[in-house]
Amino acid sequence: MFKPSALIPLVAASLVFLAGAAHALTIKSFSETEFAAAQSAGKAVAVHFTATWCPTCKAQEKALSILKADPALANVTLLTSDYDQSKALQKQMSVKAQSTFVVFKGKVEVARSSGEVEPKEIKTLLAKSL
Repeated sequence: MFKPSALIPLVAASLVFLAGAAHALTIKSFSETEFAAAQSAGKAVAVHFTATWCPTCKAQEKALSILKADPALANVTLLTSDYDQSKALQKQMSVKAQSTFVVFKGKVEVARSSGEVEPKEIKTLLAKSL
C-alpha cells in the first residue's frame, strides 16, 4: 500500500538537487546570440568543439557531467558546438581540432585547450574565465 509520507524524502532530495543545479556550471548548445550577449556583458563563457564520433570528446562529456554540479563554476556558461557543423565558427576562433575548449572572459580569450579529459584540469581551464 502506498504511503504519501514515503514521498517526503524523495521530494526533499529533489529540492536539494534542483537548488544545487541552479548554482553550477551551465552547459548549452552554441547560439551566436547567447555567445554575443555573454561576451558583451563581460561574462565567463567557453565554447567546446565536440564531435559525436570523437572518443576524447566522450571522455570530456563524462568530466563535464561531474563538473556540472561544481558550485565554483556557477558563473561559467559552456556552449557546445558540433565540430562537423561549425566550420565558420572554427575559422573565426582558429580551432583546428575537435575536443577543443576556447575560454573567454567577456570578449577576451583567456585560455584554450585541446584533448584535455581530466575533470580537475578542465575545471582549472574554465575557472580562468572567472
